[in-house]
Amino acid sequence: MLSISPRRRALGRRREIGMKSGVIISDDEDSSSVSTGKYLDTISDRRSDTSELSMDRFNTLSDISKDIERLGIDSVGLIFGIDYTISNRVQGQKTFSGRSLHDLTTPYSNPYQEVICIMGETLEPLDDDGMIPTYGFGDRVVKDRGIFPLKKEGDCEGFCEVLDVYNRETPKIKLGGPTNFAPLIHEAIKVVQHKKQYHILVIVADGQVTSEEDTIEAIIQASQYPLSIIMIGVGDGPWDIMEDFDNKLSQRVFDNFQFVDFHKTKEANKRFPHAAVARAALSAIPEQFKAIQKLQLLTRL
Repeated sequence: MLSISPRRRALGRRREIGMKSGVIISDDEDSSSVSTGKYLDTISDRRSDTSELSMDRFNTLSDISKDIERLGIDSVGLIFGIDYTISNRVQGQKTFSGRSLHDLTTPYSNPYQEVICIMGETLEPLDDDGMIPTYGFGDRVVKDRGIFPLKKEGDCEGFCEVLDVYNRETPKIKLGGPTNFAPLIHEAIKVVQHKKQYHILVIVADGQVTSEEDTIEAIIQASQYPLSIIMIGVGDGPWDIMEDFDNKLSQRVFDNFQFVDFHKTKEANKRFPHAAVARAALSAIPEQFKAIQKLQLLTRL
């Protein structure tokens, strides 16, 4: 029987993500190029090793995932959360040509689809089993009181299926609100406790949090577990609350929250926009993982 390496399986899943989203990934397993619209991400020469993610050494998503793996972070569980609050309808006035951030009617990827592809390309090679719990929040049913699984039964198998499920289910979902990250973060804690593994929770949202105190308490509680939270803000903002979550919660056991302004990061890095988003999202992971190891949060599970 032909044996397929985990690396080649992951590469195949990343190619599928690219084909389904208009992103082109080259066939070369050791050097990939990614393009969306006018921009072409190509590999640059890798420089000497460092202990952290350098802000100027990566031009492709594969560069970033390889360097995270080199740092010893080679066993990661992934959790994905998607914002279905009604503010998504108006948060694309400046950054998405006035369309809803969940618009699926154009030939171009919406911001949520872009983030799924970017994070899938970068993180999926590090995920042991490829199973990704994926949740929606803020719709008209759960409002700010809970979350719902985007896939009706079981977890998504890789980011390719996350994208498939997002494309299939989003037109059926009625946008609602208010916005509260707390139920999603509490569910991520339960996943970490059950799987006894370091996890990264990726939240994609338009930033309009209304249940601020609940979310703050959840972020602080999450810092007692081996869990990193990456919040990628799509749309126009403002992002004051997200920046406060990132920088001003001194009660945390360790700094477990990273915020990325999706549009601003892409605009500032037009040559390699996707790599820039991934780099910004994952730049804090090495230090967070070091803190988790030092605090022995994994052994306490």
